[in-house]
Amino acid sequence: MAKLKISRDSLLPPMANFVLENGLAPASLRPLAKAAGTSDRMLIYHFGSKERLIEDLLEYIADIYADAIDQSFGGERVTTRQECLERVMAFTAKAEMQPFMALWWEIVAGATHNKPGYLEAGRSMMWLLLNWMKTQLPIDDPDPEGGARYLLTMIEGALMLRAVGCDEIARAGLGNADLGAA
Repeated sequence: MAKLKISRDSLLPPMANFVLENGLAPASLRPLAKAAGTSDRMLIYHFGSKERLIEDLLEYIADIYADAIDQSFGGERVTTRQECLERVMAFTAKAEMQPFMALWWEIVAGATHNKPGYLEAGRSMMWLLLNWMKTQLPIDDPDPEGGARYLLTMIEGALMLRAVGCDEIARAGLGNADLGAA
């Protein structure tokens, strides 16, 4: 039987599954290598360093999340900011998205503790989401940049409240939100 060629692209999916199931804390070289069916030396060979591996892995996971949220919107732009908010909140509440949410809060916590790479990963993900959100707002939105920033702030606050068991506060707050002209 022919041996499969190992590449960065073939290593990322099983390592992403490992991180989504277990979080970043146990994601040292040996467990990641085991999940990918290779050695820690091969990981270093393909990624250069553990830091670069984690950076590429988080970028890969962010891309999976971005693709999933894109698919959930079905290529249709919303007609109001409120509709955008509701769609994102419904999407993030799905059971299959919970590993992504748990990983997100681990990244946020790591950033607050100055763990190497966490702040950069969090910033990168937020800019990705902000830019994505601008493309989802209504075509006639008077301020897509400001609207996207406002919605992202509201969504992240609501998600944090949901994560700590205060979804009722988030729902009440979002229900009273003034989403502007759009």
